[in-house]
Amino acid sequence: FYSNRTDFIRTAIRNQLERHADVVKQSTARKGLDLGLRNYTRADLEAARQAGEMLHINVLGLATIAQDVSPDLARATIASVSVLGALHATPAVKAALSDRTR
Repeated sequence: FYSNRTDFIRTAIRNQLERHADVVKQSTARKGLDLGLRNYTRADLEAARQAGEMLHINVLGLATIAQDVSPDLARATIASVSVLGALHATPAVKAALSDRTR
């Protein structure tokens, strides 16, 4: 059925990716990278909490978490923070997210 072992492995990988296409699409959508300026408002975080989603903040540039965001809201809605540049947030929010910041 297959010309060589490599052909078999490639076919097996393609078949697995096709079977799990929905999960692969969700994973790539969640792991996006924002370039430039990204501002997270209290409304953004509250909408994520109501939807039962956790945010993965990946920014190349400046990420800003609004001043009116409480540390509890930030911990409830932000799963990880990776910023190549600067992160602007209140000291309390930064402290609340310190274990989730890379």
